[in-house]
Order: sequence, then C-alpha cells, then structure tokens
Amino acid sequence: MASAKKAVPRRKLGSQGLDVSAVGLGCMGMSWSLGHPKPEPEMIKLIHHTVDSGVTFLDTSDVYGPHTNEILIGKALKGVIREKVQVATKFGVRVEDGKLGVQGDPAYARACCEASLKRLEIDFIDLYYVHRIDTTVPIEVTMGELKKLVEEGKIKYIGLSEASPDTIRRAHAVHPITAVQLEWCLWTRESEEEVIPTCRALGIGIVPFSPLGRGFFAVGPKVAESLTENDLRRTLPKFQGENLEHNKTAYERVKEMAEKKGCTPSQLALAWVLHQGTDAVPIPGTTKIENFNENVGAVSVSLTPQEMAELEKIASLIKGERYSEAAMKHSWKYANTPPLSSWKAS
Repeated sequence: MASAKKAVPRRKLGSQGLDVSAVGLGCMGMSWSLGHPKPEPEMIKLIHHTVDSGVTFLDTSDVYGPHTNEILIGKALKGVIREKVQVATKFGVRVEDGKLGVQGDPAYARACCEASLKRLEIDFIDLYYVHRIDTTVPIEVTMGELKKLVEEGKIKYIGLSEASPDTIRRAHAVHPITAVQLEWCLWTRESEEEVIPTCRALGIGIVPFSPLGRGFFAVGPKVAESLTENDLRRTLPKFQGENLEHNKTAYERVKEMAEKKGCTPSQLALAWVLHQGTDAVPIPGTTKIENFNENVGAVSVSLTPQEMAELEKIASLIKGERYSEAAMKHSWKYANTPPLSSWKAS
C-alpha cells in the first residue's frame, strides 16, 4: 500500500487565488445519505486528523443532515484549526416532507449563507457553491446575490455544482467562478466532453466528487451487498444486475494493476483523477481514519503514460448510466436556466 509519508501537495483551485490541499475531504457521509449519522466525537477526531495530515479542504452542504454536518464541522473547527482549513459548503437543495427540491432565488441564497455561517460558527465561507441549479431562476440573478455576499466578506469564492456549460459561462460573466464540482472518476466520464473543457477555457478549478466510484473502487463489487435500505447507491444503474456483474471485470483489472504497483485499488483510482491535471482537486469521503490514510496515500502514486492508457482501457469496460432516469433531471445535462430578460419581465 502506498503510504502517506509524502507531504500532501497544494493546488491552486481556479484562477482567483484559492489555495487548497491536492486532495480534500468529503464530509457528507458523516451525517447523511449513507446510513445513520456517525458518532460526533469520532468524526471530530477524524477531521482533526485530516487537517494534521495536511488535507485542509473540507466539503459540506447545508442539506447534509440537513444542517447537522455543518454543525459538526463547526464544532471541529473551534480554535486555531479554522485558520488552517478551507471550508466549502453549498446551498440550493432543500428537503421538504422528505423530498428534495431546488431553490436559487436571491433571498433564499442570502438566508442560506447567513444560516451556514452561524452553524459553522465562522466569519466567512471560503468557497460557497450553488449545490444544484434552479432552472426557474436565471443564473445571473442567483450570481448577483452571491456577488454581493463576496463584497460583504461573507464568502470568499463562488462555485457551482452540477452546472451545464451554458450556465457556467453565464455565471462566470457575472462574477468569476472559482470551482465547479462534478462527478468524475474512472467510471463516470461524461463531463469530459463539454463541462471540463468549459472550465479549463475559463480558468475554473474542478472538484471531482465520488472519485472512487461511490466506493466501488475502494472495496469492489461487494460494496453492493452491504448497502442500507436508504442508501442512494441502491438506485444507481452501475450497482444493479448485469451492469454490476460486468463492472466486476473492471474492478479486478484495477486490483491486478494496483497489486503490481504496490498500492491499493482505491489509491490507483484516486491517482488517476489526480493525474488529470493540477486544476483538479478530488474530495473522497470517508468516516474512518484508516480509509482516510489510504486515500491520502494516493498522492504518492505516480502513473506513467502507459499506465494511464491502460486505465483508460479499463474505464471503457464500465457499463451503466450515472443515475436513474428520475434522478438525472438534477444533473448538469438539465441545468440550463431561463434568460435574464424573462426574469426582468416577470
């Protein structure tokens, strides 16, 4: 297994000056989505260990919990640790009667930002994302309010998550976008055709979430056997039926290649993301210190052009859509917003 002895390098995220660790920590699973919330003392210990290890880029959202993940991080950050970290949180996804909705109007954006600041117990948010795009509100309207929040010192940098190329360009014209968060890993490549080239043309950083294929490249196909009833992955086509059987082959080839290199499959998969460019900062999530140590060890894994080519071949074997048809409506492919003129006329 590749160790974490190598210092975690730093990367510039976007072209506005945000400096973060080359690998971040996705905190969602500590409070939400993948089963029951984890014990708070253990999660605070994990966050402290993460920062002490040189990983200082923490990713959360107001909807994780909802709200409890931000409160957890706020407790962990009390004291001098706040000065060491870059906190990214999000707004725009809300839960009502157990159902997810999307909202991006100016008043909601401001209210969410101020509420997140209180829960996190911090004076400013380093990177504030629009979590999902409200397709009823012109992105210029949402961005106008976020720009005001920057000017007021409540947020430093603005990001988008699951945004279409058109939305990215329009948002960037109102205020520079520092980062776009998207799913990018060995088995999710759809953003490479349009979204990533758009980001790079505009000098926008890329933050890949689920860089380990939602755990698939961490533990292999057996991950599907231990999913709780409310686990999102139960709905994902790649984890189902013939697709899962087919994808086992890809995992076995990654595992074989990792063994030859003296690292783990998850480290190899994460190294592939890290080798996509210094503008990419993946945020693998975990709730265990040993898994974090394994993940951060990926910064020590070097890949040759030949090895990258071999991983490309393996990635081409993957089968299954990214989301179910119902869930796809919240992906970047359907994240265009109305023209600004329509809002003014309303």
